[in-house]
Amino acid sequence: MRTVDFSPLYRSSVGFDHLFNLLENASRGDQKNNGYPPYNIEALSKDKYEITLAVAGFSEEQIDIQSNHTRLTIKGQQGDEPKGRTFLHQGIANRNFERTFELAEHVKVLGAKLEHGLLTISLEKEVPEAMKPRQIKIGTKALN
Repeated sequence: MRTVDFSPLYRSSVGFDHLFNLLENASRGDQKNNGYPPYNIEALSKDKYEITLAVAGFSEEQIDIQSNHTRLTIKGQQGDEPKGRTFLHQGIANRNFERTFELAEHVKVLGAKLEHGLLTISLEKEVPEAMKPRQIKIGTKALN
């Protein structure tokens, strides 16, 4: 397995700790995100995104979506399997899950919908006006 040493970056930069930690975690592989449930991440436009998870068998009440600063967490909790069922083959996953996504600064969760076994979460990047590029006219007074 290939590993990357980020220590030179820590020594020569300030304020990028979160980014380096994100890269280290991604290179190690997140144990909670084991591939279930499958999902898509789609860029709808420059600032709009959608995450779609295949959550067949889950109702709205069994899914919990939490957005905390730069982390989006989706949990699915199914109740106990009814007793007395005998499966000859069980290919449909019937298990709880937790899926997390790291969000960039200023990415906000707009909403979520559950249709036909697909959970769709809408996201948008909202860059504050103070951080957007602005035109500086020549001849304006400079601050000293």
